[in-house]
Amino acid sequence: MLLVLPGGRAESLDPPPRLGLARLRMRVFAAAVRRRVGDTALTTAEVHYRHRGWNGPRAHPVADARAAVRELVAHAPDVRIVLLGHSMGGRAALAAADEPQVVGTVLLAPWCEPVDGVEHLRGRRIVVLHDPADRVTSARKSRAFATRAARAGADVRYLDVPRGGHAMLAGAGGWHRLAASAVTALLAAGPLPGAPPDAPAPGLTPG
Repeated sequence: MLLVLPGGRAESLDPPPRLGLARLRMRVFAAAVRRRVGDTALTTAEVHYRHRGWNGPRAHPVADARAAVRELVAHAPDVRIVLLGHSMGGRAALAAADEPQVVGTVLLAPWCEPVDGVEHLRGRRIVVLHDPADRVTSARKSRAFATRAARAGADVRYLDVPRGGHAMLAGAGGWHRLAASAVTALLAAGPLPGAPPDAPAPGLTPG
C-alpha cells in the first residue's frame, strides 16, 4: 500500500480545496510511481487533511496521517504501508513513520525543521529526495534531518535531485524513477538507493 501525503501550508485552518494543486500533483506522481514499480497488487490511498495548514505545535496533519494508517489497518490488518509525502506531507510522514504497519517513508522536497524529533525513527527506513535549488523548502535542512535520523538509528538515504525545484515538474521522470526505486526497495526490504546522509560525498546525484 502506498499512502500519499500531499503538501499544504505552514498556517491555515481552512479545509484543503477538493481539487487543489497539491492533491492533483501527488495523485499524478503516485500514479507514475505505481506504474514504474510494476506491482499490479500495489494500491494507493491519500491522507485527507482536516486543515490545510500544519499550524504550529498542533501539527494537525500528523494526527490525520496516523488516523489514515490506522483506518487502513482496520480494513486489512496485514497491510504493509509506504508513506509518500511531499513538502508539508513529508514532515507529517516523518512524524507518523513509527506506526507499526509502516515499512518505510519516501520524502519529496520535505519540510524539515531542527525542532523535529528523530528518536522515534530508530530502526525505520527513509529515503529523502530534494533539489538543492528548491526555493520553498530547504534541502540543507532535509539533509541535516536525514543525518540526525541516521545517527539516531534510522536507515536513511538522502539523494540530491538536480532538477525540478519544489514542484518537481522539470525532470519529473527522474523523480518518478527514484521514488519508484525507493518504494520497491522498501516493500521488498532490499537495499535503499544512494548513500547514507553522513557519507563523505555530498549525496548521490542521479545520472
